[in-house]
Amino acid sequence: MSARHDTTLNLSAGLLSVTVALVLVLAKLWALGQTGSLAVAATLADSAMDLMMSLGGLAAIAYAAKPADDDHNFGHTSAEDLAALGQSLFILISAGVIAVAAVLRLLDDSVTLPQQEQRGMAIMVFSIFLTLGLVLWQRRVARTTGNRVVKADSLHYLGDLIPNIGAILALWASAAFGLGQIDSVVALGAAALLAVGALRIGKGAWDALMDRQADPEMIAGITAIAKDFEGVHGFHDLKTRVSGSRVFVNLHVELDGSQTLDQAHAIGAALRRAILHAYPRADVLIHKDPLGVKPHPDDPSR
Repeated sequence: MSARHDTTLNLSAGLLSVTVALVLVLAKLWALGQTGSLAVAATLADSAMDLMMSLGGLAAIAYAAKPADDDHNFGHTSAEDLAALGQSLFILISAGVIAVAAVLRLLDDSVTLPQQEQRGMAIMVFSIFLTLGLVLWQRRVARTTGNRVVKADSLHYLGDLIPNIGAILALWASAAFGLGQIDSVVALGAAALLAVGALRIGKGAWDALMDRQADPEMIAGITAIAKDFEGVHGFHDLKTRVSGSRVFVNLHVELDGSQTLDQAHAIGAALRRAILHAYPRADVLIHKDPLGVKPHPDDPSR
């Protein structure tokens, strides 16, 4: 599959995500005006966050697809992490506002309960089906391209189904039994889910910006490939760092120093291809050392 085809698929998922989020924001604004439900307000805030994240994700996909240049020798994938960090902070603030409003409503007996619950429930059902359609397409794209932005966006939208279902239950309880306070309880639960999601997204973005290493499973996989590779007598200084949807890999391998430069290059190039075959969106740099070479005393310590 060509890089251009992957980029086209990723952009299609990003554009669809923005479109769905915008439709849901408009639909839930109408539902909030009809019902006055805090649970609907919580899902509206979540959809507004989705719209921001989808816009940021689309921009990150487009920007990260740019090749490395003179000013950005390692590419532009850190844009994904910067966008995610800003989005997580905004989500936390919104979750706090929803939680405060829900607590105030729980403490105030004179607050007007939700109205026109059937209309609100219809919008929530519409939101669920639209979100499911988006998630199915995103997962198909993620399976094809392996793009982490699309995959993360898919998981986020899948998590959005919980507040939507909660809003339906809150509106139904209000209409059937007059249990209006459930609306505030559901809003509190939705705010908690927003906060947890924001912290998770923010931590991942912060780790990437701080050059955190790749996940242990990937490091173990690269180790297994290098350890048993033909012509490689040993390796050291395996270092990885995550940047957006890419992982940069540096590896020193020990080769027979009596062989020709062409032979040493062929072994290093083959090892690089093997790692890229297992992890096609990694960026791999291999340094070749003669077997048994001793560090020079003037070399800086690592």
